[in-house]
Amino acid sequence: MIDQVKDTIRLDKWLWQARFFKSRSLAAGVVSAGKVRVDGTPVSKPARSVGPGNTLTFVKETDTKVVRIVACGTRRGPAPEAQALYEDLSPEPVKNIHSPNPSFDGKGRPTKRDRRNMKAQRDMKRSFDLD
Repeated sequence: MIDQVKDTIRLDKWLWQARFFKSRSLAAGVVSAGKVRVDGTPVSKPARSVGPGNTLTFVKETDTKVVRIVACGTRRGPAPEAQALYEDLSPEPVKNIHSPNPSFDGKGRPTKRDRRNMKAQRDMKRSFDLD
């Protein structure tokens, strides 16, 4: 009977090759901090071997990424090649239906005219509240 050798790669190297991190040292830092889970188990060693079939869970910026490794890869290639290394299982990001500042709808800092209008509205509201 012939033993089948499972294709594996270091976790930090795979995260770098799949273009989740700009450098391998950044990937190793995230893994060392214990912020990556392999098949639901927290991992703190960048040298942890992973291969096809493993599921990784980690936070990238503000998004939670859940990916299943499809292939190990041989190099850090272009984005389409990197995207072929994994299957994205991430949940849809929750969109904030409320803007952080509803008065200006993301238009930035209020102008002098906007401030005058806001003050007039506040004063008008206060005059109705006092009656």
